Amino acid sequence: MVNKLNVYGVGHINDVIDFFIDENSIQATIVNTCEEFANAQSDFEIDFCDVKGQENIKRALEIAAAGGHNAILIGPPGAGKTMLAKRLPTILPPLTLQEALETTKIHSVAGKPPENATIISKRPFRSPHHTISDVALVGGGGLPQPGEISLAHNGVLFLDELPEFTRTVLEVMRQPMEERRVTISRAKIAMDFPSSFMLIASMNPCSCVAFFQISYNCL
Repeated sequence: MVNKLNVYGVGHINDVIDFFIDENSIQATIVNTCEEFANAQSDFEIDFCDVKGQENIKRALEIAAAGGHNAILIGPPGAGKTMLAKRLPTILPPLTLQEALETTKIHSVAGKPPENATIISKRPFRSPHHTISDVALVGGGGLPQPGEISLAHNGVLFLDELPEFTRTVLEVMRQPMEERRVTISRAKIAMDFPSSFMLIASMNPCSCVAFFQISYNCL
């Protein structure tokens, strides 16, 4: 992704020696970084266009995506809440190169670089389990590391079964959502991590729906 840099590929150390003797012996590898980046952005395993019906909720999510608004999906189990949420990043504006580099740096610092790629080209989608701790969500540790809200930077953070998350976990999200960044302070160091994301949550209309479903399965 670095422009104006000549890259030479060699298969043996002797090729390197020959290159220093005669620079014309090996041709530089030409890669159109803009074209490669654009092609990777449109390669989705799932797509919002796969959803059939659900016109009202699709319209609502389209408006949320256009304005970067947070949203909550309320409906019975099997209504398609998770399916729709997973497909939301496919209708968000493509990442700019600057956003892609920033997102990649965060994932690299967390030790979670993209698989089979050198740069994150699509908006991240993070879906932590409702048993997640405060530190895992906002970041922290002895040597502060980014949490889920930072890994979702420039993308979507999906909280499935919102009422199942503990109150403390939801409370610690308030300030990062307002300031679009989170500060992790320790005795010897303080770090700022960006956390600009769309929050999408889902829940059943009431807890008795989940209880009925569990009871039915047990019977």
